[in-house]
Amino acid sequence: MATWFRDHDGHVRTWIWRLTLSAPLFATFAALIRARLPAPHRDLFFFGAVAFAAETAVQGWLWAGMALHASDLQPATARTLLDVASFWGPVLTSTTVMMLAPVALLGLRAEAGLPRSLGLVAAVALAEQLAETVTIFGRHGFIAPGGPMNIYLGAGLTAVALLSLGIALGRSPMRPRAAA
Repeated sequence: MATWFRDHDGHVRTWIWRLTLSAPLFATFAALIRARLPAPHRDLFFFGAVAFAAETAVQGWLWAGMALHASDLQPATARTLLDVASFWGPVLTSTTVMMLAPVALLGLRAEAGLPRSLGLVAAVALAEQLAETVTIFGRHGFIAPGGPMNIYLGAGLTAVALLSLGIALGRSPMRPRAAA
């Protein structure tokens, strides 16, 4: 692992730079979604989005820290820090559940102007995220922390659900919201 960071430290730094530039975009997305959901659903969604951003920042710090002095990085240190960083996926499931649960609930109940199809998409992603919590106990393969269930299946379904949410709300007329 230490060798990989020595060979790819520039790629890691580029990834962190892109992550840094995308953080305001995600924050804007979360704030716009929050403005369109009713209470308390909006607050649960927003809390999940803030936690998602914070957890992603911590995971990025670990990777960037290893890339900063990659030539001095010891293999045992790299392995330990990567083990910690790999739990980004399993821990992130709680934040995505907080974002997806209110969307699924509102969509399936046809509230807040959300289409039922969005509720179904969010419910599928939510169910996968709940099942994905088993990756906390995984050791290798599909259910390993930071493995394919986290990175490909879970991230893909969550991205589809959040993108669908943004499109659905972007296409619907803005309605005044009652004061909270």
